[in-house]
Amino acid sequence: MLAALNAAKASPTPSLIACRTVIGFGSPAKAGSEKAHGSPLGAAEIEATRKALGWDAAPFDVPEDAAAGWRAAAARGAAARKAWLDRLAATSADERAEFERRMGGTLPAAALSHAVKAVKAKAVADGGAVATRKSSEITLDAITLAVPEMIGGSADLTGSNNTRAKGQKAVTPDDFGGTFVHWGVREHGMAAAMNGLALHGGLIPYSGTFMVFSDYSRPSIRLAALMGERVIHVLTHDSIGLGEDGPTHQPVEHLAALRAIPNLLVLRPCDTVETAECWEIALNAKDRPSALILSRQNLPILRTSDDANRAAEGAYEISPASAKAQVSLFATGSEVSLAVEAQKLLEAQGVPARVVSVPSFELFLARPAAERAAVIGDAAAKVGIEAAIRMGWDAIIGSDAAFVGMTGFGASAPAKELYRHFGITPEAVVQAALSQLRQA
Repeated sequence: MLAALNAAKASPTPSLIACRTVIGFGSPAKAGSEKAHGSPLGAAEIEATRKALGWDAAPFDVPEDAAAGWRAAAARGAAARKAWLDRLAATSADERAEFERRMGGTLPAAALSHAVKAVKAKAVADGGAVATRKSSEITLDAITLAVPEMIGGSADLTGSNNTRAKGQKAVTPDDFGGTFVHWGVREHGMAAAMNGLALHGGLIPYSGTFMVFSDYSRPSIRLAALMGERVIHVLTHDSIGLGEDGPTHQPVEHLAALRAIPNLLVLRPCDTVETAECWEIALNAKDRPSALILSRQNLPILRTSDDANRAAEGAYEISPASAKAQVSLFATGSEVSLAVEAQKLLEAQGVPARVVSVPSFELFLARPAAERAAVIGDAAAKVGIEAAIRMGWDAIIGSDAAFVGMTGFGASAPAKELYRHFGITPEAVVQAALSQLRQA
């Protein structure tokens, strides 16, 4: 093995070392068999294996020659550690404080808050319609300056995910001084490496891919949630709204699948204001990973004030009814604007309706029951709206509420045609609400 490693190190080209091993090596009865993997050896076979390997040390006893090697390695490490601490102590007080802040995982709270507020204020002032993937890029331009330990990337979709902020220099084999990584078409490797960066400390990794490809990242996303690491996944092209790429690229079940992972914060903003707020939430979530779910299609600015971080509430009334509400419409992301259009149609028919934006199930369900009940309200009709499957929604709207969304896979066509084809329209929401009212 050492000879192979030395040959690989000396080679100017990539090397693959193929290790031809035997499962359960040394076990007289189970070597080479799947039985060495799926069940314990047992006391008798352990004793036989010890004899076959010539291992006579008692259980948990470490032979002195092996222990001496480890102690020598520790001694070398102690000297290197002391030299490093001396270098750190020799730096300026400001540099040392900044380093310790980053390694401690503490955010520059004032700078981040100021950057987010500036993005929100400009979005409200400018108005217009912007895809939330672009809203995310606008936010990143501001917050990567405020939080310099952020290191971004994308799985060969930088121009589509919009994850590279202005001024971010790419990491290259010859220069590790950049803050953006071109990961290539390798979502799982990207997500795994992001976990490693977060575990090291001092860096806040975020990277992007299409939402449907979160399937490839899922094992590492799950591990980040299990370990409680601050890793941020930017998942764009979040529904049938991506259009002509068709059902292979249109996520339908993915929101439910991501929401099913314990300790993962799933955030689906409806406009630039909520997008900036969701980035602030993700950065402040020190002990859990986050997934930002972003649209390809343009969405109108719905929030008309840059007040407190409303997205942090998980769900809140974004558009009130003209009188006591008979209908409550609950939506996320790109469907919030659709809900607002349905609200207008209902109000025109004399049916007071309110719209609740639900950027995060996890944050909303973590609130006290009385607060959740106040947001859900007591309207006779409740309708959930999301361009995805219903799974998970009943925890908010109840199993007797209506739902306008997807029941199967998507199709290939322009986004607006797809929304009409699958019945995710303001008119369909109105019909669902009125049907609920008739049954009340």
